[in-house]
Amino acid sequence: MKGKEHIAPWEKAFDRVLSPLDDFIHRQTTSGVLLMLCAVVALYLANSQWSEAYHHLLQLPFTIGVPGFELSKSVHHWINDGLMTLFFFVVGLELKREILVGELADPKQAILPIFAAIGGMVVPVLIYISINPEGHSLNGWGVPMATDIAFALGTLALLGNRIPKNLLTFLVALAIVDDLGAVVIIALFYTETISLIALATAIVMLLILVSLNMGGIRHPLPYILLGIVLWIAMLKSGVHATLAGIFLAFTIPMRPKYNPARFLAHINEMVEKIKQAYTREGNIIINDELRTRVQALEDGVHLVQAPAQIMERKMHLPSAYIVIPIFSLANAGIPIDWSSLGSIVTHPVAMGIALGLVVGKLVGIAGFSWVAVKLGLTTLPHGLNFKHIVGAALMGGIGFTMSIFIAELGFAHHAQDLLMAKTGVLLGSIIAGVVGFVWLYMTSEKNENQEEPSSHH
Repeated sequence: MKGKEHIAPWEKAFDRVLSPLDDFIHRQTTSGVLLMLCAVVALYLANSQWSEAYHHLLQLPFTIGVPGFELSKSVHHWINDGLMTLFFFVVGLELKREILVGELADPKQAILPIFAAIGGMVVPVLIYISINPEGHSLNGWGVPMATDIAFALGTLALLGNRIPKNLLTFLVALAIVDDLGAVVIIALFYTETISLIALATAIVMLLILVSLNMGGIRHPLPYILLGIVLWIAMLKSGVHATLAGIFLAFTIPMRPKYNPARFLAHINEMVEKIKQAYTREGNIIINDELRTRVQALEDGVHLVQAPAQIMERKMHLPSAYIVIPIFSLANAGIPIDWSSLGSIVTHPVAMGIALGLVVGKLVGIAGFSWVAVKLGLTTLPHGLNFKHIVGAALMGGIGFTMSIFIAELGFAHHAQDLLMAKTGVLLGSIIAGVVGFVWLYMTSEKNENQEEPSSHH
């Protein structure tokens, strides 16, 4: 018994095996809760006696580099152009994994989330354009397209076991396709004047990164160094700098050096050698052979994992718990004038975005999913019904991070419209989240009761 107690912490460390999706969802849900808290803090700061200090801090200039070669931007710009590149890097790694081995790898499985995501992008845009058909307010058409994966999963997680795990998987796949759509839109429609020299530099960097991948270079350092040059080139080119994160992610190798069979043979051999070294001397501190064998084992463990997988796991925490909360603190601070709330809600920009997120996402995601199933192109995942899809469609209307990001690009030169756009994003996201939560809470309880007898079968 004593021995068992002694081993327990080790057993816990080795037994904690999560599937990539479990791990991903766990991190996204806690990040979603943190995101909500930061949004509330930002709203409080923007509407308190500290509002002036809050806005002043965001506009402070911050310079890095040496004289003659320096980058000077406001704190707000550094957050949106710099820190958010790390977020896009993680999004890119997730995208690559999903396309190669995840939910989007099997064409039959991928059809449903892809169709749903397309519907969830097209219908909100049409609703927005119908309310804002011309002038600079038309620039906001991309805002209601996006789904915030952390926020949506954070809200879904509050339902716990009431909802099938497949619904989380469906929402993850949908949000990832949605992110890809948003990235394409940012690249094609939200770029300012193009600098051809900087763009050519970025393309050269990309070609070098691809050749590193093809040449079997697996160490992260060259990718990171070239990624920084790629980011600077993108920043100077006029194409949005954060896209450097996506491009870099797509060049990180997704193939491990060892195949699992070779790894198993290697491990068995190593374990035998470790046992032999241990029988000679049990204290690892004075047994050099034992220590070096254990070190070699660790190296082997790294070589059986793909570099992209290792990076995604390592970067997930800073992205989810540092980058996104800071972005939220810097961008969700919207001054609210309660006396003119009526005119704000009916403002075409705010109304177009809020309706796009709530009605557009619902009609687009649920409608396109229904059409895809009715046409026989795909089937609903096991354990899901259309009530679940409607719930996920409502949750898809939580647009927060990516929507505010696109609003910052679309209304960079129109402060009043930017304020209206952010208000529309907040309003639409809150309504979509609350209605989606209540809908799933009411319908899944009934489903559970109905499905209980058959689950024993």
